[in-house]
Amino acid sequence: MSDFLKTKSQFYIPEGMIYLDGNSLGPLTKTAQDRIQYTLNNEWGEMLVTGWNKAGWMEQPNKVGDRIARLIGAASKTVTVGDTLSIKVFQALASAINYQKNRKVLLTDASNFPSDIYAAQGLINMLKADHELKIVNTDNLIENINENVAAIFFTEVDYRTGRRYDAKKIIKTAKQNGALVILDLAHSAGAIDTNLTELDVDFAVGCTYKYLNGGPGSPAFIYVNPNLINSLEPCLSGWLGHENPFDFSLQYNPASGIDRMRVGTPPVIALAALEASLDIWETVNIKDVRETSIQLTDQFIKGVEQKCPMLQLITPRIPENRGSQVSFSFKHGYAVMQACIERGVIGDFRAPDVMRFGFTPLFVDSQDVERASEILAEIMSKDLWNDPKFQKRNKVT
Repeated sequence: MSDFLKTKSQFYIPEGMIYLDGNSLGPLTKTAQDRIQYTLNNEWGEMLVTGWNKAGWMEQPNKVGDRIARLIGAASKTVTVGDTLSIKVFQALASAINYQKNRKVLLTDASNFPSDIYAAQGLINMLKADHELKIVNTDNLIENINENVAAIFFTEVDYRTGRRYDAKKIIKTAKQNGALVILDLAHSAGAIDTNLTELDVDFAVGCTYKYLNGGPGSPAFIYVNPNLINSLEPCLSGWLGHENPFDFSLQYNPASGIDRMRVGTPPVIALAALEASLDIWETVNIKDVRETSIQLTDQFIKGVEQKCPMLQLITPRIPENRGSQVSFSFKHGYAVMQACIERGVIGDFRAPDVMRFGFTPLFVDSQDVERASEILAEIMSKDLWNDPKFQKRNKVT
């Protein structure tokens, strides 16, 4: 049984703060500073360039990938870490459309994260052929999967509403029609009990700075089905994806397995911070995390709806249909969130009117949830959000 009282003590949360924004940026682990300092002093400082061999920097992306694989139901040697999520999305899209040479459509839904769509738009524009990016309503995804679709890509948990897609049903339909599937796990990894092996998905990508607590801008990961990986010709082909990078050949020959999805130099210091968080993750069971997350989100929904009838729930009520966040809409949602933040309840806002609250059992408990709903109720009942200081929009919302 996972000990969430113990894990909570391993994160740095400022005194008096209720942190409900781990779905946007996870908090600092108390061991991360020492782990980073060790990398700086004992590895980079003492070893300099020999650290690539002595400290195992070159193997680090795949070793960390194996640790993440455990949390997303993937087999060993199917996940690697590095670069940004946008790069990994582009890499998966390009590889998929290159593999499906006779198919011309990339299919997604209008609720997908905009950056994923931008990556697809850029790829389509670059091809300058008869390829097409097709964007449909979320509920119309399945009916638009046909023999013209090279790949369908979607975010398993909607970043705005917290809705969890029926990935199994979508993947089944895609396979029946010969389309590949790219699953974005940005709001899944570390939040829900996704099992990529059971889903038999083709590609999955995700970031590590949300529920995995790797720190601001920590590197992304990519998974490729082991039955597919060696048939791919990576279009975004980097030096470290070469079969023999230190032969310095001018001809790109992809490495075997997940190594062919490596692109840039490993972000060693950032990976050190992520490793500190994964040490905590290895003490818990993802199914326990999911079960407790459902309890916390249920509690928050019930508490807010009882006390704040003016807020509209846009997250699914049925636990199986949501991730680990709860979203409410309100015309003046931005101002309400700023008032919450001033009172120590940290969530965030997504245009046009959505307030998001994330629930991470590793550092959020039922007492936090109860107190957060009380503070939100006071802000709403007394119109505290109507103070002019809460109306000015910051660059990051």
